[in-house]
Amino acid sequence: MVLLLVLKLMRDHVPPVHPEMPTGVRLSHGLVWTATTARNALVVSFAALVAYSFQVTGYQPFVLTGKTPEGLPDAHIPPFSVTTANGTVSFTEMVQGMGAGLVVVPLMGLLESIAVAKSFASQNNYRINSNQELLAIGLTNILGSLFSSYPVTGSFGRTAVNAQSGVCTPAGGLMTGALVLLSLDYLTSLFYYIPKSALAAVIIMAVVPLFDTKIVRTLWRVKRLDLLPLCVTFLLCFWEVQYGILAGTLVSVLILLHSVARPKIQVSEGPMLVLQPASGLHFPAIETLREALLSRALETSPPRSVALDCTHICSIDYTVVPVLRVLLSADLKGVLYFCTLEEAEKYLKQEPGTQPYNGNEDSVPEHKIALLKA
Repeated sequence: MVLLLVLKLMRDHVPPVHPEMPTGVRLSHGLVWTATTARNALVVSFAALVAYSFQVTGYQPFVLTGKTPEGLPDAHIPPFSVTTANGTVSFTEMVQGMGAGLVVVPLMGLLESIAVAKSFASQNNYRINSNQELLAIGLTNILGSLFSSYPVTGSFGRTAVNAQSGVCTPAGGLMTGALVLLSLDYLTSLFYYIPKSALAAVIIMAVVPLFDTKIVRTLWRVKRLDLLPLCVTFLLCFWEVQYGILAGTLVSVLILLHSVARPKIQVSEGPMLVLQPASGLHFPAIETLREALLSRALETSPPRSVALDCTHICSIDYTVVPVLRVLLSADLKGVLYFCTLEEAEKYLKQEPGTQPYNGNEDSVPEHKIALLKA
């Protein structure tokens, strides 16, 4: 791990090449760049040589990768029934045995894939198409099932290793796939001596830069509540990555629901109390609005005039409509409801002692002119 860190620092601090540099300097620069870029392969190869030397002496302090089967399994349609010593297990019984895992496992795979894709997209300033990501994962799993493949998802570790190795385009995936196929046919005997600790060091050093420690201080200053899903995800990822992602997603959804149920309502004090919801009104938020009307206007002595400004309401649930109808349909004298700002302005511009403004004169539906309910 220390060697990987040193090589990474060397790559980050290698000065750029200039045409006026001597040939020897440029050649040495190219060798250093190649060695630091391919540091993962160099470290794994060196660790395998060390492990092999210990194996020759008869003493092995490392846990090795072990034997890897050569080649790919024969292509065949996945079996829809399995014969065991106790009988035949049908496809329906296999599905029932999976239980909730049939839904949870694919969901975790999709969440992990989208999470790692967006993480690297934000770091490298490019955009991703989530539909293409999901389509690629689905197609890969369908084809992989013909070769008895494990379920395929976007991997945090391998994606991080590719990024640390300088991979910048999807062509890196094609090269990696081709190398894996060639290795399965011709190099599996060499994999036996690779220490698992070397592979772990490569993955750890590739994943560590993904954690942005500066964001913790920023969130603490800006909005401390946003630290909650971050901490939950971070801690539960030590248990299982998929559980950490799922828990972080659920916490984020709960925070979002809380903001929907407790919308920000701007209150302007003055001769008339003006309540202005800052976003849409949905069924969890209607009680908050009702309590604001009661506590700030109608429960004072004497009751204050109140204006509900719906300028910034961009969406509304159907379930909110009956509640608003109740709020605006009681017999409370002296409080009028106007559908538009123009109606209110016409009413306020009337001369004292004249006939009160009637919204019906401008073809306003009668059910829209109601008195505010306490």
